[in-house]
Amino acid sequence: MKTSKYSAVIIGSGIAGLYSALKIAQQSDLKGRILIITKSQLQDSNSYYAQGGMVAVLKENIKDSVESHISDTLKAGAGLSELNTVKFISENSDSVVRDLLNFGVNFDKDENGNFTLTKEAAHSVNRILHSGGDATGREIEIALCHSVKKDQNIDIYENTMAVELLVNKSNECGGVIVFNTITGKYETIYANAVILATGGIGQLYKYTTNPVGATGDGLAIAYRAGAKLRDMEFVQFHPTALAIDDPQNHNRFLISEAVRGEGAKLCNELGIEFMQKYDERKELAPRDIVARSIFKQMQETDSSNVYLNATVIGKEKVLNRFPTIAKKCLSCGIDITKDFIPVAPAAHYFMGGVETNLKGETSIKYLYAIGEVSSTGLHGANRLASNSLLECVVCAYQTAKAIDLSNEISGDFENIISKYKFDNSFSIQDLTELKTRLKNLMWENVGIFRSDETLHNALKVLTQIRQDFIEQYNSKEEYEFQNMLTVAELIIRSALKRKESRGAHYRLDYLGKNEKALHSYVQKEGELLC
Repeated sequence: MKTSKYSAVIIGSGIAGLYSALKIAQQSDLKGRILIITKSQLQDSNSYYAQGGMVAVLKENIKDSVESHISDTLKAGAGLSELNTVKFISENSDSVVRDLLNFGVNFDKDENGNFTLTKEAAHSVNRILHSGGDATGREIEIALCHSVKKDQNIDIYENTMAVELLVNKSNECGGVIVFNTITGKYETIYANAVILATGGIGQLYKYTTNPVGATGDGLAIAYRAGAKLRDMEFVQFHPTALAIDDPQNHNRFLISEAVRGEGAKLCNELGIEFMQKYDERKELAPRDIVARSIFKQMQETDSSNVYLNATVIGKEKVLNRFPTIAKKCLSCGIDITKDFIPVAPAAHYFMGGVETNLKGETSIKYLYAIGEVSSTGLHGANRLASNSLLECVVCAYQTAKAIDLSNEISGDFENIISKYKFDNSFSIQDLTELKTRLKNLMWENVGIFRSDETLHNALKVLTQIRQDFIEQYNSKEEYEFQNMLTVAELIIRSALKRKESRGAHYRLDYLGKNEKALHSYVQKEGELLC
């Protein structure tokens, strides 16, 4: 098997992974090289599809303050966000924005050269930066990709999947085994540090805004290596995904929360608004509340969607502010300047993840995690809109600054490496039916509403799906499905243990909040709730 050595290996090519690579490459004492691994193409990530924007408490925004952002984040997090984490990330938002500008990121500005800021649900003031109107993630991703490709200290492996971490008996991570999805060949990559930046889990659900690669890979390999994971039951469902299936992309197109921030209203097919029935904040209530309200409305009217009326924003403004959404809707026969947009909830973001501190450090030494795969304590039980991109860049910056590239990890990894001595033969099995069963299972039993009955049913069906899966691991799809099964079980078991309703975790049999229930943890050895 081929072997190689790098100072740092970054698994994932979203904004968190790209930015951390660039910041590590800037270190004056960097002696080796940096490797970015992505299982598809460099720009194919959840980050690319982030429309709304990025939170920033800017010094020039006199209407905003760190204290206000902290308050909004804590309220949305339903009591599980950690104050020190929220404070630190908010305080560093202005500086990372300035740093991103140095890498070619251009946030939208008005005619006077001032950043244009918008407001989204559960924010008390306008503090959301955006780029390209409604293509913020795409614009940041493209700029960072351009900088990465120019950096001579950074190598890129595309079509390469991380399948197992190298962890020794001293609980130190010394590298990773990777699988080339084109050639079927394995490679052992030794590294002084490994950073997980693999994104989320949306593809576990029938309806999701996430791209096809969001299969929970980083969570699964970290769990199997013995890392501590936290808050696995908290899956955020975005209230407004375009309720038209896109079978070619296996996801639903996101209708950004910023549309509601600009004044769009939720209504039925007759234009009658309904959010006042559920929350006094109406369309700008926290995401979990809006998603449940829409779902209840759909159940009450026996319909597959509700509608978003963006015509109230005004033709010129809605087209200038949301060009990507307007173009997509028009391709589906919907003119957002005069037609209602059919919308329904879809799995969108994962608040749980590999437990880390603000330096990205996990429970395994020299293994780091940043972005959606991590759990820093920022989001709590319900992510505040547009806090995710902010967390990506602040924590990537801090991880790059704190990472130890001077260590020499010793240990015998032969027991791990020996399992991958032989290249695969590509006798690929068709997983379409198994994936469909898993996605339906998660949507119907571990979705917006849950109960002891649905969760136990999910475990039962999951066991059967696992038995029907022939574990050959001859392809990317088989590795992904193994990871999906692992993460699905962790979500289900964690949801069973949290006997309360809090944030995105809503149990019909435990409607109240249990103030004594804090973070939930899971490790390979077993589970605990504390």
